[in-house]
Amino acid sequence: MQLVNLGMIGGGTVGSGVFHAWQKNGGLMAARLGVKLVFRKIAVKAFDEPRPYPIARNLMTTDWQDVVNDPAIHIVIELVGGTGIAKTMVLAALAQGKTVVTANKALLSAHGPELFAAAAKSGANLYYEASVCGGIPIIKSLREGFVANQFSAIYGIVNGTCNYILSRMKAEGAEFADVLADAQKHGYAETPPDLDIDGHDAQHKIGILASLAHGFWADHHAIHTEGIREISKIDMEFAGTLGYTIKLLGIAKQIAGKKPGVQISVYPTLIPNAHVLASVNGVFNACFVRGDIVGDTLFYGRGAGKDATASAVLSDVADAALDLKNGAKLRVPPFVAHANTRRIVPLDEITSQYYVRFSVVDKPGVLAKIAAIFAAAKIGISSVIQPEGHEGESVPLILMIHDAPNAAMRKALAKISRLPAVKAKPVMLRVENFS
Repeated sequence: MQLVNLGMIGGGTVGSGVFHAWQKNGGLMAARLGVKLVFRKIAVKAFDEPRPYPIARNLMTTDWQDVVNDPAIHIVIELVGGTGIAKTMVLAALAQGKTVVTANKALLSAHGPELFAAAAKSGANLYYEASVCGGIPIIKSLREGFVANQFSAIYGIVNGTCNYILSRMKAEGAEFADVLADAQKHGYAETPPDLDIDGHDAQHKIGILASLAHGFWADHHAIHTEGIREISKIDMEFAGTLGYTIKLLGIAKQIAGKKPGVQISVYPTLIPNAHVLASVNGVFNACFVRGDIVGDTLFYGRGAGKDATASAVLSDVADAALDLKNGAKLRVPPFVAHANTRRIVPLDEITSQYYVRFSVVDKPGVLAKIAAIFAAAKIGISSVIQPEGHEGESVPLILMIHDAPNAAMRKALAKISRLPAVKAKPVMLRVENFS
């Protein structure tokens, strides 16, 4: 049986999870692959750092170059994270022609073209299944399973922290700040939580999926990104009354018209309760993929955590080992050059339906003034909710808006915000009906 030696950089939560999974099922993998996988070196921050699973002391080193420069190591697994030293590590391994497996979505988002160019130059492979949606095999499905498809739309609940917070807000009628604090207490949210709750983690992931699906590298700077800080329990309540659930959604959708392109966005979205994505709760992730041949498909599972990520990492290791066994230089490239003319459509050009919550003075004529501004912008109102039982200087006013360009909505809301009767910045959420 052929032997393939592994080196890993990073022996913390995820790294020790990969090592533990290999100890548990390495024999099973060998039987299935016809290749024996052996860990040769694992670079760690410190020999005694806390980790959920032990790593054999004789395998550990504190110098990552011991892993990259070992001529006997065939595959390097990078689990350091971040975009600093991790980039140096990956480029060093690729320069030596070593296959690299990474779970680092931030690194791919920021430096993907450079990394894939380095891999192509040296004839090496770069695998990244674990970078998006943890143990869900979404990368492999887009790259290989759906290779005969064009993708009209991908919708992803790709951040478990945000989904956990929004799920609890809906189930418990709780406020965002209270659930966030509890999520941090129980380890479901980082401190500080900005990367997750401001949408940047989801941005990295949907950008990778969009690049893979549409054949051009999506510059993360061009991806419109909103987080969930402004969502309150009152939004959850009224969304439910209207038949919707609020989720942070990553969207990669083809846009037709005179200036076609791809919408790539992250923002909190009202999803019809009848749609399958509305029932994805807790820390789970899901990707809804629409292909022109396969139709609608759904991928669901744990999007993070040591074991789910370990499953994805070892899946890539298995593919890499088979490539080495069979002498395959490259299977399906990460993205293709023929579509480099594609553009990311600016959000102002995107047409949506909207949910808008105003905080207004409760007196006659306020709704009429707001409606007049929308009418002047040729924006139609489909329904109005002005709930009773709210007292104080201001009361909520909820409007559902017909299809309108984002630019028109943005300008209309800016005018409405200047009305003396409007006492706070309007909360605007887009509605997705998956048509």
